[in-house]
Amino acid sequence: MPINRHVLLIPGSLRAGSTNETVLRTAAAVAPESVTTTYYTGLAGLPHFNPDHDTDPLPEPVVELRAAIEAADALLICTPEYAGTLPGSFKNLLDWTVGGIEISDKPVGWINAAAPGRGQGAEAALGTVLRHTGAALVADACVRVPLDRKGVGPDGLAADPLVRARIGEVLELLAAG
Repeated sequence: MPINRHVLLIPGSLRAGSTNETVLRTAAAVAPESVTTTYYTGLAGLPHFNPDHDTDPLPEPVVELRAAIEAADALLICTPEYAGTLPGSFKNLLDWTVGGIEISDKPVGWINAAAPGRGQGAEAALGTVLRHTGAALVADACVRVPLDRKGVGPDGLAADPLVRARIGEVLELLAAG
């Protein structure tokens, strides 16, 4: 009997209906039976990072973020690239993880949904920050799965069976993590 693994799905975009959200919602839909997922929804509610506030008592949204990371066996991130790097709100989330130990040694992967030739800046920045947090990057689970709005089905999920299968593979790699 396979061990059930919990993967926290973390979007890097605040935009409702973004392709990044679509990728993560698709991940939840195609997760193998041995994988449960939770979609993190607190990005917009996080306060601006300030090292002076990274002490007890932490702001409640930060407590919730760190608890969600702690409860997960692995993390899957899907973020857009803004101006050649990570969106500010998502970088803020990552900054709040540096002072905690919850992400340390935790398997982490990401899916870059950007069109070919785009998104490298976000990938590079994400890798740099995650290494600073001590995350255990799963190289084979850090992939490009391009998805544009035309590839989103009426159910709000990736329509292409090959895209869905690739997203499922990433989850399996993280679960094995």
